[in-house]
Amino acid sequence: MHVLFWSAYLAEDTLLAYFWDGARYVSLTNFEKILLSLKICAALMPPKMLFTYLLLYIILDRVLQQKSRSVINIFYLLLAIAATIFLLRVIDIYFIFPFIYQGLEKPPAFFSPFGLLFDFIDLGFVSGMAITIRQLRLQFAGLEREKMLLKEKLEAELKFLKNQTNPHFLFNTLNNIYALARKRSDHTADAVMKLSKILRFMLYESGRKFISIEEEIRLIDDYIDLEKIRYNENLQVFFEKNIDNEEQEVSPLLLLPFVENAFKHGVSESFYDSKVIIKLDLRQGHLFFEIENSKEDEQASTGHASKIGLLNIKRQLELMYDDYSLVVDNQPAKFKVTLNVNLEKHGEI
Repeated sequence: MHVLFWSAYLAEDTLLAYFWDGARYVSLTNFEKILLSLKICAALMPPKMLFTYLLLYIILDRVLQQKSRSVINIFYLLLAIAATIFLLRVIDIYFIFPFIYQGLEKPPAFFSPFGLLFDFIDLGFVSGMAITIRQLRLQFAGLEREKMLLKEKLEAELKFLKNQTNPHFLFNTLNNIYALARKRSDHTADAVMKLSKILRFMLYESGRKFISIEEEIRLIDDYIDLEKIRYNENLQVFFEKNIDNEEQEVSPLLLLPFVENAFKHGVSESFYDSKVIIKLDLRQGHLFFEIENSKEDEQASTGHASKIGLLNIKRQLELMYDDYSLVVDNQPAKFKVTLNVNLEKHGEI
């Protein structure tokens, strides 16, 4: 970047010198005029570079970090300007005119007002450009850091929300498996295997950005099978699926929290036979998901924990997808959630 900057400045300065002085040297060819301008500008580059880097990395940093009083910084700046202009005049009078112009021009007075003003403007231009570019780069870098920090924060939030699977599910399932083992039931091994698959998914697969809808459905099926072990004949579950593409990508654990919520705040709080009805329809990347569970009274699905669970799910959807709708229908005898998601419009974290 530095080489590119100084190369561009040298080219620009050479062209300006060529158009400024070229008309006066009729005895030279165009190539000789450009070469002459290039030599002059290259000879004047070192003091400009020295001043620019002194300003960028010492004086400007002192000002921004407030390492000293403003008066001292202004004094250093004026001293640097004066020293640099003095060096430019020395190079101009004692090197450029005798060795580069070689008699084409007569050297002006050392403290010529025009020469001093020209050097000051030239110095201000190149250092101002360098400062502008550096500050823009720092600003863009700062914005990029903020963006990365926000992304990490949102990813951490999403990971936390995904890990909110009710620990009571694991506790109750283990108790049921223990009871099956005591009875030497034939379902014990199957229950352990299904629980193992769910835990393996939550540990290793939920961290992926996307999974197939087939994997999500398989997880829901295993979850439902385990819940059926808990409730035996007291639970009826209907799961209707219409899918045109089993490989359609979805965010992990997109639908499972709704199923968990239906069992946690509906079925588990019911003293009589319970029912859970699930409908899943996927067509050309658009997902329709509806889950309805029976409940005993108004309190069953309006508790504080249920509200927090649905808020967590809604926040996950906000982070994962741009185009979705979530409708909650809470009635005295049933609780229904309807979700529509355009799976092709992923949220940008």
